[in-house]
Amino acid sequence: MLRNRLLQLLALLSALGPLCVSAPAQSQTQNWPTRPVKIVVPFSAAGTADLLTRIVADKLGTAFGQAFVVEDRPGAGGIIGQESVAHSAADGYTFVITSLGSFVITPAFTPLPFDPFKDFTHVAFLGGQPTVTFVSRDLPQKTLPEFVAYAKAHPGEFTYATISYGSQTQLVSEMLQREAGIKMTYVPYRGANLIVNDVLGGHLTMGSLALSAASGQLKAGTLRGLGIGTEERVPAYPDIPTFKELGYPSLVSSTWFGLSGPANLPPQIVERLNAEVVKAMHAPDVEARLEHEAIETKSLSAAGYTAFIKDEMVRWTPIAKAVAEQAKAAGMAPP
Repeated sequence: MLRNRLLQLLALLSALGPLCVSAPAQSQTQNWPTRPVKIVVPFSAAGTADLLTRIVADKLGTAFGQAFVVEDRPGAGGIIGQESVAHSAADGYTFVITSLGSFVITPAFTPLPFDPFKDFTHVAFLGGQPTVTFVSRDLPQKTLPEFVAYAKAHPGEFTYATISYGSQTQLVSEMLQREAGIKMTYVPYRGANLIVNDVLGGHLTMGSLALSAASGQLKAGTLRGLGIGTEERVPAYPDIPTFKELGYPSLVSSTWFGLSGPANLPPQIVERLNAEVVKAMHAPDVEARLEHEAIETKSLSAAGYTAFIKDEMVRWTPIAKAVAEQAKAAGMAPP
């Protein structure tokens, strides 16, 4: 009899065990965050990724009552910082900025030490800058159709530049050549200002950069925008037609960034954080800042951001691999 009662007691304790363990864990999730949260930016400071992260970190700190600390950890096209977070605890206290460059372009040049989906929980889309293709106002070809017509008749005569092999802007430029059936000579540069100056000076025919990098000269009229990668014309640049309206819908694109964490983050944390990020990115003061920087955002759920990344990988991986082969043939290092 005593033996049977002991067995029944052990069975009861075994059944209650998971409940006892899960209760504290559930409480920790509901009370999250109870200490500072780190967001790793795996790219250089003072760039768009760093700007977006600091904007959203400030808003999240106010919303949750805990500091969201930004840590710049650049290197290897974003791999170093992202790998460190992929191997972090899935407790909601370590996140990383993810992007087209690190998940699509970089792996076309070098294998990744992590899986973009199995090793991460993708939380929210932050924003991105559209690509603009521009020429000097003194170039005889004033529109993209005129530019394409001349380039077809004179293959290789036109030169174009972006920041390094494998940049998002180079992918757009390569896609333009494929779509338009033209061939230009590529010249990789290390800085946006150098590209702008050499287009202005007539040393380059065309440049392709994130909009903000050429905004001053475009507004001044010394550069002429041939096309921009937005769905609709940007109000601040009404004279620049979209690639879409010019017949190149595949060139609608931006250099985008989002927020991700380690795999298996608690769904409650993901949902709360996603809601606050979306709210932050649409706050009036943030929208004004984004408009000034020519940054676009989207109201995506966590699942929506994950699907967006997958779509972008399908869309850009083939051209990224082609560019990687060009870089290899030219003896150029990965981005």
